[in-house]
Amino acid sequence: MLFLDGSMGEGGGQVLRTALGLSLVTGTAFSIEKIRAGREKPGLKRQHLTAVLAAAEVGDAAVEGAAIGSQRLTFKPKGLRAGDYRFAIGSAGSTTLVLQTVLPALLSANGPSTVELVGGTHNPLAPPFDFLQHAFAPVLHRMGAGLGLEIHKHGFYPAGGGQWRATITPAAWQPIELLTRLGEPQLRARIVSAKIPSHVAQREASMLRARLKLRADEITIDEVASPGPGNAVMLRLGFGEVTELVSGLGDRGIRAEDVAGNVANEAEELLTANVPVGEHLADQLLIPMALARGGAFRTMTPSLHTRTNAQVIEQFLPVQFAMREDAGAWRIEVQSR
Repeated sequence: MLFLDGSMGEGGGQVLRTALGLSLVTGTAFSIEKIRAGREKPGLKRQHLTAVLAAAEVGDAAVEGAAIGSQRLTFKPKGLRAGDYRFAIGSAGSTTLVLQTVLPALLSANGPSTVELVGGTHNPLAPPFDFLQHAFAPVLHRMGAGLGLEIHKHGFYPAGGGQWRATITPAAWQPIELLTRLGEPQLRARIVSAKIPSHVAQREASMLRARLKLRADEITIDEVASPGPGNAVMLRLGFGEVTELVSGLGDRGIRAEDVAGNVANEAEELLTANVPVGEHLADQLLIPMALARGGAFRTMTPSLHTRTNAQVIEQFLPVQFAMREDAGAWRIEVQSR
């Protein structure tokens, strides 16, 4: 059994999610203490508990400590099975992070699976549904894994209630290298709104046009179905073989111009960095590349979140991550050991 310190690195929920996913893949039991110790309110929140229970269902696992607020957990998987699953958070917590937890296991299963998810689809500090669809899934396909996604209803804080479906095909893993951009960056923006005045999205679009010189036909504004009000600005940056997505969420008391302006700031930073993989995609690629036992990409300075994720992966799989500066950027390479 592995013993993990949940306060390691950035001390957030990623330590637990990565441990759960790779415990299922490898059959390795683990015990973790100080769960989310680096957060203002440590311990399991509802979305983390849903992830634990989802992993337990996929892996027929014995679990101790699965309760709201728990800072200690023991997880012992018995077997991994493909199937049709439904996981509902019961709040506006991030459904994409729940899928992130069980996805490595279902990509390693002996048959296809479907996962229905209910909860938040566009959350702060979590990849939005659109990121999985436009940035993450295409790279998985190139690596030999299948992830199909369709959204039926958006879910914003605090109402939640979003609904979407993932169709997963087991992977025949192939290492991949993403080292340079191919061609000039292509930018496309999508603004989604639910039950808020239409001028909000129009003001966000105006800010994107002014800051990033986007044409009107490069910005899509969609009124979407959702149980509660919400707003998200998402910008896709196509770099040939790779697409990165940056996003911002509207909230009470935040000006529409500031939401779009923050997205533009992040996009400009990524464009200036001249790398094919941004911070968000870099973090998500670590597990697939570790499962493929190889590959490399160039990115921006690795975040503490990314470095922490790498540390956890190395405890479950026979790989190591080499991270080094490379011509004004960073090269992250996965090596078998």
